[in-house]
Amino acid sequence: MIVLGIDPGSVICGYGVIEKKKNSLHVIEYGVIKAKKAHNELPNRLKEIYQRLLKVIERTKPEVAAFESTFYSKNVQSLLKLAHARASAMLAVAMNDTKISEYSPREIKKSVTGKGSASKEQVQFMVKTLLNIKETPEFYDVTDALAVAICHCLKSELPTKQSASWEEFIKKNPERIASV
Repeated sequence: MIVLGIDPGSVICGYGVIEKKKNSLHVIEYGVIKAKKAHNELPNRLKEIYQRLLKVIERTKPEVAAFESTFYSKNVQSLLKLAHARASAMLAVAMNDTKISEYSPREIKKSVTGKGSASKEQVQFMVKTLLNIKETPEFYDVTDALAVAICHCLKSELPTKQSASWEEFIKKNPERIASV
């Protein structure tokens, strides 16, 4: 399974693409889209995010894209810009009919580090360890994007609740049935 993790931002948008094979994770590509340097006005930055993510999607062909869910901090203007950048990134993913999953910041940190209140440094250390990355990613945005992708891979491993009947159990486990 190939997963695209995205940590959207209106100035810097981090992305990371990983592949899950059986019990291992491998980095395919990661980087940042520096939208502010390319264009100063918000609509142009959103266009840059959209176009660059389309190219990443075309190159890597992810089966699913994972996003961190939006959370409100203190500044409403920052939240609105983040929401626009997130929408631009989601549109790029949706235009390629790629499935989208979302995870809360606590859920991501907990799945990567085992602790929902982990620091950015702890998340970065575990991402490097889990993906065997030797160099330190330039920005935390890349680390966060890779963490979202890892979270999706780990969450997709968990068994889903299924209703089982005795008939199904007997068919699957005939050796466990005692004859009287």
